[in-house]
Amino acid sequence: MALSVVMPALEMAQETGKVISWRKREGERVAKGEPLLEVETDKAVVEVESPGDGILSAISAREGAVIPVGQTIAWLLAPGEAAPVVTAPTQTGRRQDTSASAPSVAPASAPSQTAGGEVRISPKARRLAREHGVDATRLKGSGPGGEILADDILNAAKSPGAAASPSAATGASKPQAMAGEIEKLGTVGRLMAERTTQSWTTVPHFFVTRDADAAALVETHQRLAVEVERSHSVKSTLTDLLIALVARALAKHPRMNASWTAEGIRHNAEVNVAVAMAVEEGVVAPVLHKANSSDIGTLALRRRELTERAKAGRLQPADISGGTFTISNLGMYNVDAFTAIIVPPQAGILAVGRVGDRVVAMDGKPVVRPMITLTLSTDHRVADGARAALFLNDVVDAIREPRKWL
Repeated sequence: MALSVVMPALEMAQETGKVISWRKREGERVAKGEPLLEVETDKAVVEVESPGDGILSAISAREGAVIPVGQTIAWLLAPGEAAPVVTAPTQTGRRQDTSASAPSVAPASAPSQTAGGEVRISPKARRLAREHGVDATRLKGSGPGGEILADDILNAAKSPGAAASPSAATGASKPQAMAGEIEKLGTVGRLMAERTTQSWTTVPHFFVTRDADAAALVETHQRLAVEVERSHSVKSTLTDLLIALVARALAKHPRMNASWTAEGIRHNAEVNVAVAMAVEEGVVAPVLHKANSSDIGTLALRRRELTERAKAGRLQPADISGGTFTISNLGMYNVDAFTAIIVPPQAGILAVGRVGDRVVAMDGKPVVRPMITLTLSTDHRVADGARAALFLNDVVDAIREPRKWL
């Protein structure tokens, strides 16, 4: 029986998705759960799995097409089965929608570059090309429309000198833009630029900052790290502990866990903490669901899985959806303090600096203590200064006495 492949809804309020690349060719047999295509949303490029078994047929959305959510873009058929005839899709008013009617698969001799000279290459293949020093412009892709896939890069890397990039030949780690040149952004970088600009210009930010004594936080992390590695075979980080503590504070302050919508303030039923992660082309924010009820070991294991998938460009739809609050930790980069831009429709984001020794007053005497600086960015439409301050007070209390909150 024919099974339709539709443009999935990967985020709340998502209306369209952009097809970045097909991971399978038309006519190829696909198993349920296998990577089928990569779709760009407002937040990231995610890998979409096949909804079932069958032969991939009748692809109607080529790479670059912007397709309404729910529209059929291909079919999974049994051998010898014909694809159903579907009516013309409803237009959304976006000019890009017209590209969906174009053929999705180009002839085998199609080049890997578009008419404008841009290389057709998947995000993972682009990353692998940089890592292996492969000049993608010299390759003919094996993907739909001549797109260069990860396997093409790996095969080229195995052939000495077959497609070495100039930087690889000279021993440079990666090409750098020269003065006066324009550095083109990849998909993740472009999305980050667009979304942060949109947030900064439409969301009324305000900021609240607190310093906290982190001695108990560090001690608790060191103790729990041993237990987590023994029970879950994963090394926990200070960020894992912070996620657990912040999530528990969020459960006490529903406005800080709420979202702004056109109808008003939506109170979210779950506490789902997103964590800002640096990848090759920018920043993504995978989500740890129900973080307030998860133990440190579970959070550490899940965070490591998300980090590995984010760096490999293999985030799944569920990995980036449903976030209700974000944490951005730059302590590992020796940053003392910074402010962060809110991820709409969330109400806030917590910027975390490094733990460092400082001279502070205690009982009227100067002492050296490990301190940490927290800066909370808040959407003033959702929470006012008093609510933000009370929430941050509880976060600071949790850092000072983590055992009480855990």
